[in-house]
Amino acid sequence: MMDCPTASLSLQHVIFPFLDELNEKEGKDITSAVKNAFNKVEKQNIGFARMFISGVCKPEPDIHVTRHVLSLAAKPCADYTIDRSEVEFKLLCDRASRRCSGHPLLASLHYGVSKSGMPFHGVCYVCCGLDLKTILSRIPLEISDRSIFLQTIKDIAGAIRDVLEAVNSVSKAHGQLELMSTYKKALDYEKKVFVKTSRNFSDTLKKFFKDSRADDVFASANSLCNQTNTLLQLFKVASKG
Repeated sequence: MMDCPTASLSLQHVIFPFLDELNEKEGKDITSAVKNAFNKVEKQNIGFARMFISGVCKPEPDIHVTRHVLSLAAKPCADYTIDRSEVEFKLLCDRASRRCSGHPLLASLHYGVSKSGMPFHGVCYVCCGLDLKTILSRIPLEISDRSIFLQTIKDIAGAIRDVLEAVNSVSKAHGQLELMSTYKKALDYEKKVFVKTSRNFSDTLKKFFKDSRADDVFASANSLCNQTNTLLQLFKVASKG
């Protein structure tokens, strides 16, 4: 059992669900050690899981891994759900990753990879609010339409500001909680990384309008989603105090 899973869309929404399917077929847990191994390697080598999936899917040229992984960003994940009733915590969850039942905007995409038999699922979930990860997950669908994409960029900028405001509100209102105090330095650090990752994403967008390298935008958006999840995960741990 992993104490603190590494925030990775590739792990949480592709690799781990595939391993869970194996467990269901066998009727027992046969993949815990494999999950732990993936988690440790990803923690030490950020991006390994995505590269692993790319390697597995290489025989299938129609599968654009970074694009499809990004489309899964809005999918709910228990690892990033903060179980607190206070309004500040609820607001943080809503602005970063609105928890909802969701419905597929696109049908599930299942790609069989001949050498491994590993399925690849790509689903874009629509939630009823402009939370950051939902907006980022729309990029693969909207990047080819300039007018729509420009509005998406504005939505992302607003959502980033909303997340930072929510982070500050939680820290101010609940900083006295024992674990919030214990994790203060870590929370401040991850907040700074979030700001830096947001700026890197903005720089990537500026380059995109010059070189049209969509894959770079997908990769940068994936990084922003993962950093958002890292923040949520840390607040989840700290809020238990």
